[in-house]
Order: sequence, then structure tokens, then C-alpha cells
Amino acid sequence: MPLNTSRVGYNWVLDPLCFQEEVFILEDKLWYPPKELVDNANVTQLMEKLGISTYKDLVKESLHRYEWFWGELPQWLGIEWFKEPRQVLDASKGPEWTRWYLGSKLNLTWLAVDRHVKEGRGWKTAFIWEGEDGSREEYTYQRLRDEVDRLAYRLLEEGIGRGDVVLLYSTMHPSTIVAFYATLKIGASVAPVFSGFAASAVAERIASAKPKAIITLDGYLRKGRRIRLKDKLDEALLLSGHSPQLTIIARRLNLDLELGENEEFLEEAVSGKRSGLEPVEVDSEDIALIMYTSGTTGKPKGIQIRQHGAALMPAKDILYNMDLKEGDNLLWVSDIGWMMGPWQILGVNILGETHTIIEGAVDYPGPERLWRIIEKDRITQFGFAATLARLLKRYGKTFEKFNLESLRAFGNTGEPIDRDTWFWVMYELGDGKRPLINLSGGTDMFGPIVLPSPVVPLKPSTLWGPGLGCDVDVFDDEGNPVRGNVGYLVVKKPLPSMTWGFFGEGPERYLEAYWSRFPGVWYHGDWALIDEDGYWFILGRADDVIKVAGKRIGSAEIEDALNTHPAVAESACIGVPDPLKGEVIACFAVPKVGVKPEELDPEELAGHVAAKLGKAFKPKYVVPVQDLPRTRSGKIMRRVIRALVRGTRLGELSVLENPSSINEVKKALALIGLGEGEG
Repeated sequence: MPLNTSRVGYNWVLDPLCFQEEVFILEDKLWYPPKELVDNANVTQLMEKLGISTYKDLVKESLHRYEWFWGELPQWLGIEWFKEPRQVLDASKGPEWTRWYLGSKLNLTWLAVDRHVKEGRGWKTAFIWEGEDGSREEYTYQRLRDEVDRLAYRLLEEGIGRGDVVLLYSTMHPSTIVAFYATLKIGASVAPVFSGFAASAVAERIASAKPKAIITLDGYLRKGRRIRLKDKLDEALLLSGHSPQLTIIARRLNLDLELGENEEFLEEAVSGKRSGLEPVEVDSEDIALIMYTSGTTGKPKGIQIRQHGAALMPAKDILYNMDLKEGDNLLWVSDIGWMMGPWQILGVNILGETHTIIEGAVDYPGPERLWRIIEKDRITQFGFAATLARLLKRYGKTFEKFNLESLRAFGNTGEPIDRDTWFWVMYELGDGKRPLINLSGGTDMFGPIVLPSPVVPLKPSTLWGPGLGCDVDVFDDEGNPVRGNVGYLVVKKPLPSMTWGFFGEGPERYLEAYWSRFPGVWYHGDWALIDEDGYWFILGRADDVIKVAGKRIGSAEIEDALNTHPAVAESACIGVPDPLKGEVIACFAVPKVGVKPEELDPEELAGHVAAKLGKAFKPKYVVPVQDLPRTRSGKIMRRVIRALVRGTRLGELSVLENPSSINEVKKALALIGLGEGEG
């Protein structure tokens, strides 16, 4: 029967926990995983091994016996130490400075590449690259190991090693993964930078990281355009005032470039170099990754992820939550400069399986490109940001002419997913047979801290609950646990993958950002809810919370209500200062395909929200727009909209996929006499 999602809400009728051979759902009940999925899940095998009957009990055990869980996890994941740890953790200097796996040594490239070749699995595909122009490369573990070694030799010749930084200003390309692993193999730290950043933003990161080497591309394709990346790097280097010892440029577009001093093309840099390089043994406490936040407030923060965290967190999540199995192929639409790019690369390759990376936009020249890749590469786990899912939903059922039977699970991160889109992914795209692993964490955790496994029932839009070994909670303003009401997402015990301060800085800003609000407890900055049945929901960033006449509500909750209107594809809602109420709600609504912005009735849409949430939360402004400012991964940039409305500085804009949307929002604001953005 057709699925009616119009009445989905939080009034739930819960059935006893059971699994069904045939999956279906009524709008007021839970989704249950198929029995076959549960029986064959990786986490089910772990529970059987440990004698634990339910996933909920496994999570409880991982938190109750915290040191036991993190001590045993490396063995479960097949992590091979060069030197075994003498102690799992030491928090004697406080949770902020917890040390992990004391005395141990490892090498991430050995774990992710070399050992698979040594064990006779060099023939297996490590990753597949899909170029926007139809180009395709398939890298076996043997090919990857050989190319990594040759580049690593060149870096060693330059005197680069432990304690040094190699900055990757690139996009998802085979040379990027080779450079990523070559850097880690010699014990240096990788600093991946988003390829879409403007020169000024790249310059900030170069000035902070002070890399001994930079590896980049001559250019790449994006929506049919030829992006000259090396030109942007040249400008960034001038602005940064820093001169690396070596810059290596991989050819993608075969652009005619004039190389400067200490600059080489990748082909020439590795020419004559041999493979067979032994990996450098590094302390597991050494910094593996330096990932810079977008810098929406103040200068970018250099998130530091240690070697052990970079190995354990993604492998754990991908094995037990995304359920990656022998022969699987995971695709998460991301960039090397965002956390999910390195998370995918390391997590999948440490497990010895395959992942796919994509150049350019997945919907260019149309969504058929994505569906064709999923069919051809037999993608089993497909991850995205919610806005990308909403974009694909606007194209209609373009996926129906492709064979997507290989898909076993979906993933969402980066922002809350509204119920309408959740239902579309689960039941239109997934046939009700595949779970949506809705996860939330961050760059500063190098992975999710709240997420379901494939064996648990789900409510629409839920993240289910804590991840394995993640002691998270929701606090009120006074630091007390809160249930049934919104509060702040916190982490009560440290994790191996937590950032270890900010690169190149003293401890002050790090302690202020995460540890000052609730002493001894990590403040994550998300607005969250645990409902009466124990299901967790993320309602947006805490700074996205709107306070109307003393009543607080997350922007995601308002957007969720507005997006259920049949003419609305997606929306972004913010708070606007008001002398009487403190703040009032302003919503920006994008119409569905076939509907023009001027055909949306603002009063009708405001009334629709009021009917869902109550009159107190009726938006004062509803602004129809053709598009919203978004990043390449599809994430809506609410802070840009907020700045346009409030007349403050827009901040870093080079992350935007669609800068023309700013003028569209400005024009719409002018029509209602709101906003004086400076630009």
C-alpha cells in the first residue's frame, strides 16, 4: 500500500521488539530490520562471541567496562601493533589530556595497505576512482602499495619524516590517496585541505601548518568546468608567506604549467624510485591528521587526530555500524578536506575492503551519473549529507531504471535529516529493506558518537543512541541529564579519537571550546533530544537554536515541519532579533521541482509550521527562494543566511558550491525589507 508520511510525528505506538521477514511500516510505528540482515550483521557475530544478547546491552557493556572495551577493540578490528601497549589509558592529568595505548607503536599505512599485500591480498581492489568525464581508475592494494612507496622515497629524500607536516590541497583523486598514505608511511602528519577553498582560506591553513611539502593537482573537473587548482595554490602561497621545501603536482587536466623553484610534477618526482619501503614505526600518540575547521568564527582550528584514534574510530564505525563485509564497496560523498573523506579511506582500507571516490558533482550532468556508479561499482554502503538526499529526491524516481540491489545500507551525516527525506531514502530508494545509519559526531572526534547499528529498530530521523564505547549524554543548562526535552550533547568520558588540542596553539582555546561549559565533560555544541522511548535526535548546532519569547527550539525541528508541506523541497530557518520576543523565526523555503518560488504562499507555509509545532513557533517571515547557500557536500550554510539577515560579515565563502544563491537570498530579503548583508 502507498506510504503516507503526512501524519508522522512523535506519538509512537511501539510493538514488542521483533524482526520481520517482510518489511513494512505504518506511519506511527517503528522500522524493524529484516531477520536476514540481523542474523548476518558483523555486530551480531561480535555479540555472539561475547555472549551478549542485544545491541543495547552491548553498548551498555562498552560503557560500563570502558577500559575493557577500548582495550579489546584493537584485537576485534585486527589492528597489528609493532609494539603492544602497556596500558590502555591514563587520565591522571584530567580527561582533557587523556593518553591512550601507552608505549605502543604502529603505522597507519602498514595497517591500511602494506599488510594486505604481505598477506597475499594485493590483487584485491583498494579503491575505485570515477572521474566526472567518465574516466575511471581501479587501484589494487599491490598497485597502491607500489605507488605509495615511490612517493614516500621522494619525501624521505627531502628529509621529511616524523614531526613534519605534508599538506594535501587536492580533491578526490588517486594521487591524493597515494600522497595520503605516503605521508603516513614515513611517520609525517597529513593536513588535508578542501579543494574548494579560496586562496585566502588556503593561505591561513598553510601559515598555520607550515608544511615541509605540499602535494596538489594541476586541476580537476567540477560540473563541467576546468578548475585550475595549482593557480589557486600559487596565490595562497604568496598570501601565506610560507615556502615549502617541496611542491609536487599531479597531472589531472594536463594543464600547461610553468613550475617554480622546488616544484615537481608527480611523474618526475617518483621516476626511478623503487617499491618495498619499510614503514616507519611511530608512537600511537603521534599526530596522524591535522584537519582544519571552516573558521566561521575566528581563525580555523587545527584539529589534531592521533595515530590510534585515526585507526580505531573509522574501522569500528564502518565494521559494526555500516556493516562492511568481505567484497563490499563503500561510497560516502565527501572530499579529502572534510572529515568523512579520510574516515572512509582509512576505515575501509584498514578492514581490507574497497571504497569508491568521485570527482566532481554526483548529479552532473544529471543524477543518472550517481545511480550508474552505484550500479557499475556495486556500491553496498552509500553515505551522504541530508541536503544531497533532498537534492536527489527533487529529481524524482530517476533511480528506477538502474539496478541498485547491491545497496545494503545508507548513511547520513553533516546535518539532521528531516522525516520526509528519511522516508524517501528508506522506502523509495531503499524499499524498506535497508537501514539508514544516521550518524553525528564531528571532525574533532574523527567519527560519530551517536549512531544506530543495522540490527536495531528505528524511528524516522533518529540516530538511535550512543556509539560503541561513546559515553554521551544530553545535559540541561545546569549540567544535569535531561530526557524528553532538548539539551546539549556532551561526552562524559574521553575517546582515543578526540582532538589533542589545536595544532600550533597553546591549550587555552581548546579548553575554552570543549571543556569550560561543564567541567570535566566535553561540550560538543549540538542541540539534542532523547525522547520518552530512549531514541536520540540531533536538532542542529546549539548556536542554531532559536529562542522565541523564552521558548527554545532547534532550527532543524522547524525545517522538519516546513519540509512536510507538499510544495516545499527543503528549507533553512534562523532566528531574527526582535525587540519584543527576543527572536522571531525566519524560514527560507525552496520549492519542489515544477513549482516556482513566487507560487509559494508565505502565509500558508507559516500556518503549516504553526499547525505542526504550535502558534508560538509560527514563523514571522517565510521567504521563498530558488536555492540556498550550500557546500559541495550539500550542507546548507545557515550562518551565511544569518549574516545576510543580520547585516554582519559573511565570512569564508569559498566553501560554497553555489555562490549565486547569495544574490538570490538578498533579492528575496529586499522584497520584504529584511537584511543588509555586507558581503
